[in-house]
Amino acid sequence: MGGERTDSRITAWRPAVPGIAEVFHAHFLDHAYPAHTHDTWTLMIVDDGSVDFGLDRHRHGVSGTDTAALLLPPGVFHDGRTATPAGFRKRVLYLDRSVLPETLTGTAVDHPVLIDGLLRHRIGQLHDALGNARDVFESESRLAFVRERLNAHLAAARTRRPGREAARLAVALRELLDARVSEGIALHEASALLRSHPTHLIRCFKQTYGLPPHVYLTGLRIDRARRLLLAGGRPADVATEVGFYDQAHLNRHFRRHVGTTPARYAALDK
Repeated sequence: MGGERTDSRITAWRPAVPGIAEVFHAHFLDHAYPAHTHDTWTLMIVDDGSVDFGLDRHRHGVSGTDTAALLLPPGVFHDGRTATPAGFRKRVLYLDRSVLPETLTGTAVDHPVLIDGLLRHRIGQLHDALGNARDVFESESRLAFVRERLNAHLAAARTRRPGREAARLAVALRELLDARVSEGIALHEASALLRSHPTHLIRCFKQTYGLPPHVYLTGLRIDRARRLLLAGGRPADVATEVGFYDQAHLNRHFRRHVGTTPARYAALDK
């Protein structure tokens, strides 16, 4: 993969989020990728520095100062290299072919650089959510909006606004969440059960209740945790019982909602 200096920094992981094959973060000071392909869609944002890359015999560039995202389709040869002596810092999502139809490949080759501040912001939010491996439902929700924005850029679909059925879908989703507080539900499963597109379902819920469904579910879990803690439950046991990944996951959300840790909250009733 070219001449990588030892002071390069790389992190990579496969999240438990359907549609995302890999998350890749890198800070390269001097690096060049040879021509290669991926069997996934490559969605990249540059946080610092600049990248020069070739795709289908044309050169392109993306900078950390841009409100831009780079989308490369699967199976198309491309290369890449640092464009400045300071190198570059990037965050990449490798998306399964199921996320975007391959019929969009030609359009993506013609327009790989997408100038869209909102898209770039949403990709950043998705990376932040993926950094917390326990927040799968939030990551699914944010991926749905990124996918919708990409589709809009590639003229594959038009955004559907919530109509008169919004309240009905919102109530149905709320009932699903209420019934599955501890085990949770995947966004794609809820979408299939309610026969609604994921982003449309989220919009209907937010329009009706004023907050996204993943935030609502977290609130349900916190309320249940408060009752169990005051009944004498141990924070570590309560965390998994109400649907959090572990005690650290509970602590992070509990402090945000209640203003103290679960252990201190439990001690209030002593």
